Amino acid sequence: MKVKFQGNEVTLVGEQLKVGDTFPEFKASNNSLEEVALKDTKGVRIFLTVPSLDTPVCDLEVRTFNEKASKIEGVTVYTLSMDLPFAQARWCGAAEVENVITLSDYKDRAFGKVTGTYVKELGLLARTSFVVGSDNKITYVDYLNEITNYPNYDEILEAAKKGK
Repeated sequence: MKVKFQGNEVTLVGEQLKVGDTFPEFKASNNSLEEVALKDTKGVRIFLTVPSLDTPVCDLEVRTFNEKASKIEGVTVYTLSMDLPFAQARWCGAAEVENVITLSDYKDRAFGKVTGTYVKELGLLARTSFVVGSDNKITYVDYLNEITNYPNYDEILEAAKKGK
């Protein structure tokens, strides 16, 4: 699949997921360098992938979900990027983000490859959003055509509310 980054076409590696698919098994690292897998997550989940927390669009996206999704009981938000876990922890502290769990795909790019979000040319993750029910079925998915654009917050949050 081709998407754009700052107007230039880039390639996403892996199969793109769709509504109704079972969310794939993955491994990523939390801020303590511990491995996290799909089986370690429960309930309704929002999985966001972003290129880097240290960019203005990603920063605002995660802060927005930190505020808005925390008001939806039973929904957990995970944000994945290629940022090192140390950088993610520093950013979360500086941004006062406490309601979003950051995970890093820096080790194997496993999350990016199994979700079709790994950008071949950049070595980063594309901007995507997945809502996954407690049965691990995808109820919402959006691969943004332009990685530097903002996601549709309202659509994602509404899908998460319906998934409860």
